[in-house]
Amino acid sequence: MAGHAGGHMVVCGDDGLAYRLADELREVYRQRVVLVVSGDPAEERTTARSEATASTTSDGTSNTTSGGAITPVRVMTAQAPTEDALLAAGVARASALALLYEDDETNLRAALAARRLSPGIRLVVRMYNRRLGQHLEELLDQAALVHAPGMDRAVLDASTTVLSDADTAAPALAATAVAGTSKVVQADGLLLRAAERTPPGRGEVPDPGLCTLALLSSTTADPAGAEGSEASGLQGPLLLPDDRTVAGSTGRGSIVLETVRYAGPTLPVRRFARGGAPLRELFSSRLRWALAGIVASVVALTLTTTLLTDADPVHAAYITLLDLFSINDPALGAGTTHQILQLLSGLVGLALLPLLVAAALEALGTFRGAGALRRPPRGLAGHVVLLGLGRIGTRVLARLRELDIPVVCVEEDPDARGIPVARGLGVPVVLGDVTEEGVLESAKIHRAHALLALTSSDTTNLEAVLYARTVKADLRVALRLYDDDFATAVYRTLRTTHPGALTRSRSVTHLAAPAFAGAMMGRQILGAIPVERKVLLFAALLVAAHPQFEGRTVAEASRPGAWRLLALDTASPRARRPDLASTHHDGEQHQLLWDLHPGYVLHPEDRVVIAATRRGLAELLD
Repeated sequence: MAGHAGGHMVVCGDDGLAYRLADELREVYRQRVVLVVSGDPAEERTTARSEATASTTSDGTSNTTSGGAITPVRVMTAQAPTEDALLAAGVARASALALLYEDDETNLRAALAARRLSPGIRLVVRMYNRRLGQHLEELLDQAALVHAPGMDRAVLDASTTVLSDADTAAPALAATAVAGTSKVVQADGLLLRAAERTPPGRGEVPDPGLCTLALLSSTTADPAGAEGSEASGLQGPLLLPDDRTVAGSTGRGSIVLETVRYAGPTLPVRRFARGGAPLRELFSSRLRWALAGIVASVVALTLTTTLLTDADPVHAAYITLLDLFSINDPALGAGTTHQILQLLSGLVGLALLPLLVAAALEALGTFRGAGALRRPPRGLAGHVVLLGLGRIGTRVLARLRELDIPVVCVEEDPDARGIPVARGLGVPVVLGDVTEEGVLESAKIHRAHALLALTSSDTTNLEAVLYARTVKADLRVALRLYDDDFATAVYRTLRTTHPGALTRSRSVTHLAAPAFAGAMMGRQILGAIPVERKVLLFAALLVAAHPQFEGRTVAEASRPGAWRLLALDTASPRARRPDLASTHHDGEQHQLLWDLHPGYVLHPEDRVVIAATRRGLAELLD
């Protein structure tokens, strides 16, 4: 199996993300792509022939290079991404390699082999383990630097990129379920929030926010819109419009960049802090009230003894406690008052003994159950029900808790990846099959604010959403669906059946592929925001490498419908943070200036953050 000529890109994977990324590179960036998928190499010829027929993009344009030649994806099969398989795919002459296997160890081994075969190749590696991915990125960058000691820092930063489809898609999936945070992306330790504005009514003036990112397909006459995609034409959303277009689009929904807030590390909420467990966590309310009654009785007996005898308060309290624990001598020769007080103290002591035993048992049970899964509390309302705690669900759970959103998880597998995370965050979990009767009810779905169906099964997600809508018709739902055609059909059906409720269908590969494709092109992608079924990319670019920016003002450098400048990196080139998408540490200063003056002239050493369409970013990378 011979590889393609130099300059092509190689994509290796074993699931839908590999196919999606190959299509993204071919359709948007016009790259020659070799796709290596798991399977028997004997099936390669048949697969390649079937793939070669799909050479038309989703918007109906022919997939050709500048010279007009058709560039279909070449599909190869291999049992594993061994050195032989990589060489057969032409890695030694390729410009970039994406390793997208679901197993981190497989990607790790293949990345090390690829760096040996081609030290200068640009690597994009899919890693779920964040810490391992960070170390791998540093190791592979050092290997590239050894091969080319004088490599430019910007080129070195782009030589190895470790991404997670879960991390890329999680912010958008989590934000879909939260009103007011429709789309989010992190940059320079800040959380950018793109808010969805519904079509304004007659006489209403919409809030423009900081800037308008998109005009939606929804209108005053059709508030639900068409959930438009790349093939929707004028009926779909309009990305990155200019101010004149925005001003003339009355009665149309929009996506605006609304606020920026700090998104630093947050401490998970644990049931038992280092300072000790709160009393209300250790003991039930009935037991606490009973113990309070015992204390009140002791105080009352002490005061009565002080008033009716000659004892001082301290001595009276001492005598009362001795009588309470039945270790005082009987008051045979004492007066009637003393005898009655001693009998009352003894009765209180009899009531105290079972309470002490109950308190010990409750405390023991609480400590033993500290590591167990919490159940949804009785009065819970306004929460998000999250179905599925796999790779995607776990990342979405963490994102929801960062936003302080109450969550109840539903998971069938007690050994699922996200169960320890939910336990550590103190998030209630219902164990059971979501399709079985009573499981969603246990998650308080009738009082929930939103439902996120993120299991790996399309039918399970759809069944859960349909049942939840019968319980609460206005429930906000977002479901993960793999097939785009199926997702469009489901969206239209649910929108027609429940026009007053918000429904969104999301594909993880659809959300993640643009970020992986941008990384393969050698630019730092900060994140992706879905606009209906289109995608806006946020990227950090150097002005010096782009004639569309250099020497132009901010207003002149922005191109409506293709890209828009959002922020300027104010740090000097040597002091810049290489990864703007990473979380800030305590005390770190922000580098990005978001309030850009339209007349500011861009200099070659500047670095800017832009929002771009996929085709706009492809033009910038040419």
